[in-house]
Amino acid sequence: MNRHATIATAATKDVLGIYQPGSTHMVGDGFPVRNLFPSNDLDREVSPFLMLDYAGPQYFSATDHPRGVGEHPHRGFETVTIVYQGVVAHRDSAGNAGVIGPGDVQWMTAASGIVHEEFHEKEFAKKGGTLHAIQLWVNLPKASKMSAPGYQTILNADIPAIDLDGGAGRLRVIAGSFLGNKGPAHAFTPIQLYDLQLKAGHRVQLNMPSRHNTLIFLLQGRASVNGLREAGEAELIVCKRDGSQITVEAQEDSQLLVMSGEPIEEPIARCGPFVMNTREELIQAVHDYQAGKMGHLS
Repeated sequence: MNRHATIATAATKDVLGIYQPGSTHMVGDGFPVRNLFPSNDLDREVSPFLMLDYAGPQYFSATDHPRGVGEHPHRGFETVTIVYQGVVAHRDSAGNAGVIGPGDVQWMTAASGIVHEEFHEKEFAKKGGTLHAIQLWVNLPKASKMSAPGYQTILNADIPAIDLDGGAGRLRVIAGSFLGNKGPAHAFTPIQLYDLQLKAGHRVQLNMPSRHNTLIFLLQGRASVNGLREAGEAELIVCKRDGSQITVEAQEDSQLLVMSGEPIEEPIARCGPFVMNTREELIQAVHDYQAGKMGHLS
């Protein structure tokens, strides 16, 4: 038994399904993404998470004009960007700016409204290279949707990393906690977010709160959950809410993103970059953006 594994004392979280990317598209001219949800019609099963875009890995040639996506607004949720390869630069209307590279995370709370841009960092663009990243959207409860925007640059050095016994792999705690190690991200909803590297032939047991939605996205390799059929590259394993214990086993060297969170049992009204509770709130969000109430980039 792995010393860093949780002993089985609770019911297993069964697998609801395994999903492949439901759509592929470009975000701006710098982020070629495969979308896992909402394109697979997953809604209540993944709450509080709203969207998962898997960018790359893709090589970009050298350029003096950084690729990316220009000024655009958000309201009502948080964006979480995790970089595995490449370098991404962020700037927003609240005066925040940051650069994240391999292992770093950007956590932006749009809340009442923010305008931002995301581009390949200038020096990375000039040299060219491979971009490999994930962007996750996390819903905000109604009570927090109109709170003040926020921004966190979370560097790799600030993320606790736990080496699993027996050379099984490594787990980084971005949000929530694992074996007493607390992640640096501040979230409005109880969330566990782990970056997991697991070597072939090894397993790890995780305990997630019962009634929380738990998702495991496989970036690379092959792995199974609770001994069921294997998932491969760019596939998403969705677990049922009941139960708490999950056993992840790698059939090949694998990199995974583990997401678990408390569902937000509220109506969702969404349109493009806005996620609110009612159609009227969406219309107000559009009006507020057009009136400049979310700010603009100079």
